[in-house]
Order: sequence, then C-alpha cells, then structure tokens
Amino acid sequence: MRIGIEIGGTKLQIVTGDNNGQIIHRHRFAVDKERGATGILETIEETLRQVAETPTAIGVGFGGPVDWRTGRIATSHQVPGWGGFNLAEWLRERTNVDNIRIENDANVAALGEAVRGVASSFNQVFYVTLGSGVGGGMVVDGKIYHGAIPGEAEIGHLWLVPPDASGNPGQTIEQTCSGWAVDRQIRELLPQLDADSPLKRLVGNTVGGEARSLHPAYEQSDPVARMLIEQIGSVLAFGLSHVVHLFHPQAIVLGGGLSLIGEPLRAAVRTALPRFVMSAFHPAPIVLLAKLGEDAVPVGALLL
Repeated sequence: MRIGIEIGGTKLQIVTGDNNGQIIHRHRFAVDKERGATGILETIEETLRQVAETPTAIGVGFGGPVDWRTGRIATSHQVPGWGGFNLAEWLRERTNVDNIRIENDANVAALGEAVRGVASSFNQVFYVTLGSGVGGGMVVDGKIYHGAIPGEAEIGHLWLVPPDASGNPGQTIEQTCSGWAVDRQIRELLPQLDADSPLKRLVGNTVGGEARSLHPAYEQSDPVARMLIEQIGSVLAFGLSHVVHLFHPQAIVLGGGLSLIGEPLRAAVRTALPRFVMSAFHPAPIVLLAKLGEDAVPVGALLL
C-alpha cells in the first residue's frame, strides 16, 4: 500500500492506493491559509494516524518549488510557513517509511497523465497546468525529466515580451494565460459588452473565477468568448512551440482549471501551434486534454 499526498494552495488530498496509481481511499480537505503550513501538517499527521496499514512508500506533489533530491521545500507562493522545511524528513519521522519522494505538483500531475491518464500511449509527454499559475512537467519513458536543480519545467515564466531598460516590466505566459490573468481580461472587457452578451450575462457580478463562464458563453455563440479562447490558445501555442523545439514531445497535455474550457481551447492550441513550429518539425505534437482531473496529482504521487 502506498500513500499519495497533494499539497496545494486551496486543497489538501491524501489518498491510499497501489503501485499502479489506483486510488483506494481518499481524504480531501480545504486549506486554511491563515493556519499556514502548520495547519496542513497537523491535518496530514492526524490523517496518517487513521491509516491502519503501514505504507511501503509515500509520494507528495507540492504546490511550489522543491528540492526533489532531499525533499526540502523551497517556498510556497500561496501558503506561508513552508520555506526551507524538509517535508521528507518530517514524514519519515512520523511513519518510519524510508521510500519518500517529494516533487513539484506540476511534475507529479504530468506523471499521472503520462502513465495513467490521457497520454499513457506516448513515451515523451509534456504537461502544462493552467490554474492560478502556469506550470509544466516533462515525462520521458514514464519518468519525470529533471534538469539541473531546481529542474522544473517552468513554462509559465517564459517571456512573451521581455523587460527592457526603459522600465517596461515585460509579460510572461503566466501573466497572460493563467486563470487570474484571463479573469482580469474578462473583467476589463465586460463594460464594453452589450447587455445581451452571453458572456456578460453569465459572469454577472462575479469577481474572481470569471473564466468559468467562457465555455458556456462559447456554446451560446458569443463572439467575445470565442475571441478570448482563440487568443489564449494562440499565446499558449507560442509558448509551447519552445517546448517542441527543445524537447520534441510526442504529446502535449493541457490540464488545470482553465483547461475545463475543453475542446474549444484544445482546438485553438492545436490550430495555432504549427504556425510557430519550424516546418522541419512538422507535424506538431498531438494536443490532448487532461482526463484525470482532480486525481492527476494524487495518482502521480502514488506512482512516484
């Protein structure tokens, strides 16, 4: 029996399962940011006491940069109190389990989708998560690819417009394609839309999470929703073209909350990608939508 743990900015998941990534039991908790890392650790410790069988291994997908060799957390950009904390050592002291792996959650989700998810028939898979941030992970022959430490595939920090000496701060993929960035774009457009706009009607007075209205507005033939989805797809395809030129994955998987826009977003990325990829590397990789959903990180954690 293995234990898989997902530590995110909004949710904590602790699952038991087997070495094939099959989840047997699940515990899900909302993260209280005011309690910080201490609150999360207390919840993990209390939950582990309820597991009757001694696990053979523990895998963790952590929402932030980590040193995967030592299990030490660099930081969390969403929950305070994690900086410099050795999570692997803490878990080992409380479980007496030697086989413990800590990885960035995007890497872990990439592993889940590449081995047990939508891309299980491919050997080289790049996964991009479109959530509150934009992250990535590369899996080759069923194993997470690591470069030099910290070794994460931080596609969200690729520059679309570089900063310059005149004070222009530049713009990254994360600043354009993350959930909060798309929410902001929608908020800025709403005052310009007609009262009968499906997008305007669906968003209503919502502040935060406006991107969730894009797919239903698209289904109602809203031209602004279509324009935004095509724009997001084009920018994301431009960023992914660098991944193609550097790593040549067979498949690219779109995951995270924004990927719930679904087929319109996948089609927009797939249509735009060949424009940015040199002809010698055509056809461009297949673009897929993640299928594990909320299970991506827990399944990947079991597989670690």
